[in-house]
Amino acid sequence: MFNVNLSESDVKAIRALTDELIARYDSVEDPEFVADAAIYAHELPRDLRLQLNHFRLTEPDALCVISGYPIDDRRIGPTPPHWRDCVGSKTALPEEFFFYLCACLLGDPIAWATQQDGRLLHDVMPIEAHKHEQLGSGSEQLLTWHTEDAFHPLRTDYVGLMCMRNHDGIETTAASVDDIRIEPDLAEVMRQERFPIRPDRSHLPHNRAGGEDTDPETKKLLERSYEWIMGLEEDPKPIAMLFGHPDKPYLRLDPYFMHVPEDDPEAAAALEAITKEIDASIGGVVLKAGDVLFLDNYRAVHGRKAFTARFDGTDRWLKRLNIARDLRKSRAARRTADSRTIF
Repeated sequence: MFNVNLSESDVKAIRALTDELIARYDSVEDPEFVADAAIYAHELPRDLRLQLNHFRLTEPDALCVISGYPIDDRRIGPTPPHWRDCVGSKTALPEEFFFYLCACLLGDPIAWATQQDGRLLHDVMPIEAHKHEQLGSGSEQLLTWHTEDAFHPLRTDYVGLMCMRNHDGIETTAASVDDIRIEPDLAEVMRQERFPIRPDRSHLPHNRAGGEDTDPETKKLLERSYEWIMGLEEDPKPIAMLFGHPDKPYLRLDPYFMHVPEDDPEAAAALEAITKEIDASIGGVVLKAGDVLFLDNYRAVHGRKAFTARFDGTDRWLKRLNIARDLRKSRAARRTADSRTIF
């Protein structure tokens, strides 16, 4: 794991910067802030910028943890019962601005029109209605390891998580492609588009909220997105699980939503082999309040241990960002060049 530790002087400088941003912007969703965030990111402490640049350029590890940012547990308030309850809340603005600026040193945060009403910054907490679901907002069920949005060709390059609260020490599970060993003949099979994959449940229409004030054009684009996703649900497209450099491959899979046809035993054997390798190497990261974790979504899979939520305001609470290194690759799926929402 690649570790970055903030000093007291770093924290002081970060707070001065976030205070300035709070006085200027209502939230990280403010279009003016989103447009200028990459500039403000270069006012973060130099060592932090150097370390994140090193993580981005040289890929020394699949996970990066930034530690040392203090959070006042009382100030941020109780863990909300649902992400909708966070919309418009200002209790965690300093943390949100700091987290967003860190993300901008790796790329550009993006939003999915089909997730959390198209917000850039997501809130992840146990939702009682989801407790048995294979979702980040679940709790009773193990969230099996996966590539984030593995089904989607525009999936994020990095997944960012900032811990607001984790009194119970619940693990985020993760494994790196560097830690697994695959026989060359099976690796060759894994590089072929022979592995059908369905959308994960977080993008399906039953999770939509959809405000009544949504404009007609947005509604039309959103319906088109859901039609495409439901089409994949019914007729999943095959993908390659390994790609990139032959000696240092990238990874793309989500076994919970994959089923290899019975007439392709070679592909089935390859999926079983890589699943066993990752199961054997999976580890855990217990994020503490204030910790920021960036996972390289091309090099790591991640999940979450099961736990019993109390739904009393003290449960685990994370902020989440999806970060793209190249916005242009999603231009056809965004309304304007400077928009961050992918339909």
